[in-house]
Amino acid sequence: MKAVVVESHGGPENLLLKDIPDIRPAAGEIKLRMRAAGVNFIDIYHREGVYPQRLPFVLGNEGAGEVIELGEGVTEFSIGDRVAYASVMGSFAEHAVIPSHRAVKLPDDVSFDQAAAAMLQGMTAQFLTESCFPLKEGQVAIVHAAAGGVGSLLTQLASHKHHATVIATTSTPEKAERALCNGATHSVDYDHFEELAHDLGGAEVVYDGVGRATFDHSLASLRPRGMLVLYGAASGQVPPFDLQRLNAAGSVYVTRPSLVHYVATREELLSRATTLFGDIASGLLTIEIAARYPLDAVAQAQEDLASRATTGKLIITI
Repeated sequence: MKAVVVESHGGPENLLLKDIPDIRPAAGEIKLRMRAAGVNFIDIYHREGVYPQRLPFVLGNEGAGEVIELGEGVTEFSIGDRVAYASVMGSFAEHAVIPSHRAVKLPDDVSFDQAAAAMLQGMTAQFLTESCFPLKEGQVAIVHAAAGGVGSLLTQLASHKHHATVIATTSTPEKAERALCNGATHSVDYDHFEELAHDLGGAEVVYDGVGRATFDHSLASLRPRGMLVLYGAASGQVPPFDLQRLNAAGSVYVTRPSLVHYVATREELLSRATTLFGDIASGLLTIEIAARYPLDAVAQAQEDLASRATTGKLIITI
């Protein structure tokens, strides 16, 4: 089968499309004919070695496809089932083998492309707004990179579902307009969000997937006892800092969450996925697919994502 393999950590040139031996599911696993896979910043971190993996490995952390083989003891799925998953390595390939307890069945009104675009980022936006910092009506939330993959979903959920006042940060007028269309109350560039937040009395929460470039101003934008939710580092990792700064800023909080810890049980995964698919099917949540790439263009997809010039979600069609 064809797969995108990383044999050594480094830049996009280290992504190799290769023919590798096909794989069989072990007990408790299912084998998928992949149809689509999501492109995420975590894939770049895996490629670069920020989150080291044992080499070599097949890249990709999210996907959707059809069940074509069952491992021993699997009873929840059948051949031909349409399923999706997130946070399991190996989606940039023609076939993938995953633990059955990490897969969820797709409803008829959610496509492979939508599922591949929504599983990781959609459930991330969901746990950030519902569990990590449960947003309430009228609270002020700053959403950085609001026209990006997670940012656009965060903006929609924060505004349409939780009725928060959303300050969306973007880098271009076009992205600003997109954020407003997604429900943002205000759209502002990265030089002025702190000032706007203070005009509104400070933010209860900042959802920051940018990292190094925004961290200091994000921290300064919070009202006392507010929370900075640092869920990514598109501009680079935040360096170590003096914890006394949290006291000086008003006894504020900083957390660095990951989806895997918020879908730690089968019950929690199914609950989040069911809610996500329901929000998509009802139209409350719009999944915007910005671009589709073939399997031999994963490097280009990652370069486009890292450039921060894209809006919405990038996917690989297989």
